[in-house]
Amino acid sequence: MSELILEKYFNYIKEEKKLSVNTVEAYISDVNQFSDYLKANSKYNILTINKTVIITYLSHLQKQGKAVSTISRNLASLRCLYQYLLNNNLISEDPTFNLKSPKSERKLPSVLNETEIEVLLSHINTDTEKGLRDRAMIQLIISAGLRVSEILDLNIEDINIDSGLLQIRDNNHRIIPLDDRTLKIIKSYIMKYRTNPSSSDPLFTNLYGERLTRQGIWKIFKHYNKVTGIKKNITPHTLRHSFVMHMLNKGVSLIKLQKMLGHSDISTIQSYLIYSDD
Repeated sequence: MSELILEKYFNYIKEEKKLSVNTVEAYISDVNQFSDYLKANSKYNILTINKTVIITYLSHLQKQGKAVSTISRNLASLRCLYQYLLNNNLISEDPTFNLKSPKSERKLPSVLNETEIEVLLSHINTDTEKGLRDRAMIQLIISAGLRVSEILDLNIEDINIDSGLLQIRDNNHRIIPLDDRTLKIIKSYIMKYRTNPSSSDPLFTNLYGERLTRQGIWKIFKHYNKVTGIKKNITPHTLRHSFVMHMLNKGVSLIKLQKMLGHSDISTIQSYLIYSDD
């Protein structure tokens, strides 16, 4: 009985659901796997199961080490099946109703403590143009938590040395105060190597005077990751997260941090709280 029903269902998703070939194949594979599970592990069949059986099955997939994305797809496959069965009056209730797909665990990148940050900064030779630029850029990320894209988009006019304010020209037009140490190194970089620049010129350039690229920044960080000896992956994202952690540990409010970082949803900041005592 179940085999005949499944055969009709498979024909339905092949011919009427207008799904991609890959999706159809995945759905068929998932349903067949679920059917085999029922035959081997329970007294239920496709038509008689309840919500508890679905949950137990998803837990079984998790214990097998299946990825969250795979488990979510299996639930989508079963949801499609049981919608078909319900619509064709083969069942009275959909056992997948109101079941939510598992959310992937968000893993925060490594965070540098204050000692590691000082080690990183100490390995930058500020006697050269490249070194002074790298120090100013890295110091800015550490003190303001900027994204790579924001660093790349910065122009000379976006930083006011006298007032100590940095503007980020995004949808929210953020204004971020900078500490004296950061202002001092940026001022030194501009005065030594950015003589007579236009206000619309990029703040950070390569040695050819062109705006830094994303690839260029990653090469810079790859270099310092190698020479510092720090056993953590040092990236712009690492420094942005380090900034958040240090601000939380200093008691800066979530709302203030949200505005400084340009997050539209405060829940993004709240996810850091469980790490803020490390």
